[in-house]
Amino acid sequence: MSATAVTAAVVERGGAPFDLQSVELSSLQADEVRVRIVASGICHTDLLIRDGSFPTPMPVVLGHEGAGVVEEVGAAVTRVKVGDHVASTYASCGGCRMCAVGHPFHCTEFFERNFLATRADGSTAISRDGAPVHSHFFGQSSFATGAVIPERSVVAIPDDVPFELVAPFGCGVQTGAGGVMNVLRPLPNSSIAIFGAGGVGLPAVMAAVIVGCSPIISIDVRPGRLALAQELGATHVVNAAEVDPVEAIRELVAGGVEASLETSGVPGVLRQAVDVLGPNATCGLIGAPPLGTEERLDVNEVLSVGRGIKGIVEGHSVPQVFIPKLIELWRAGRLPVDRVVRAYDFDQINQAADDALAGEVVKPVLRMG
Repeated sequence: MSATAVTAAVVERGGAPFDLQSVELSSLQADEVRVRIVASGICHTDLLIRDGSFPTPMPVVLGHEGAGVVEEVGAAVTRVKVGDHVASTYASCGGCRMCAVGHPFHCTEFFERNFLATRADGSTAISRDGAPVHSHFFGQSSFATGAVIPERSVVAIPDDVPFELVAPFGCGVQTGAGGVMNVLRPLPNSSIAIFGAGGVGLPAVMAAVIVGCSPIISIDVRPGRLALAQELGATHVVNAAEVDPVEAIRELVAGGVEASLETSGVPGVLRQAVDVLGPNATCGLIGAPPLGTEERLDVNEVLSVGRGIKGIVEGHSVPQVFIPKLIELWRAGRLPVDRVVRAYDFDQINQAADDALAGEVVKPVLRMG
């Protein structure tokens, strides 16, 4: 099949704005599908890449929370068909030892397949006037009206689920909810402190409610985010711009919390999330600061009471299993993701990005129509 023309938000170089341009999608490889993107969430990682914090090659089309309709399938595709509604998620190879044991989130090629913005063979699915533009960012490059995506990176969804709602399930929602439900796995009535009340931290609050945690403590510096966290089920909130969060949490929970989650990516917050832990408790680390960021910990404090730190990628989610589970929780009214989503037209992408960085919106979602 000949190249397909689509509109994409191209980033020419680190620090440049998103620029909507006409580009071409290549023909499919055997394991790929072409998806008409209807909606795509904007994740903080997209903005870190745009601003040059990671070594992703440019020019590039970013976006990794896409949702839309399958328009074409490769010769080896068996899981989806033309016309299926799908959500898009991270990429994995499917053949390494971690993928083989059901841990695609720890794929040994995770960095290459998600951050280096090419196919595994080094080719790109996007071109502009005959010159390559980097594609396959997190397997998809969904800041476009169409995308070429590996079959492993799409999940079939029911036709009645709104694209604008399900798009963030591919990264932010599954990461926050999965950090609680798949990794920390707190027992009912156990205490948890969740640092950051954004597109990952608030789904984590929702998940903590689902599994029955109490108290659920949300920590942020924005009063509006904290108010929303309370509406979503946080039993306590701490404004870290006004008080020392470690002291405040220790006053709330004598001896320290039984679990914590760091979702902000702000340097220094990981230390706080570890310092609030009680004995034999674990801090889940999700928030990603710029590459090379280091954190200082009191080694004896960690050692003496058996505190742990667990890195969490994509909520340790197997998307084809976990995303349908999250959709059912949403249907039951237990995962009110619509409370954190705000829709923007595709040509408002730079405004949406600015609003996200300013904290004026939790989860911006682009409408491609």
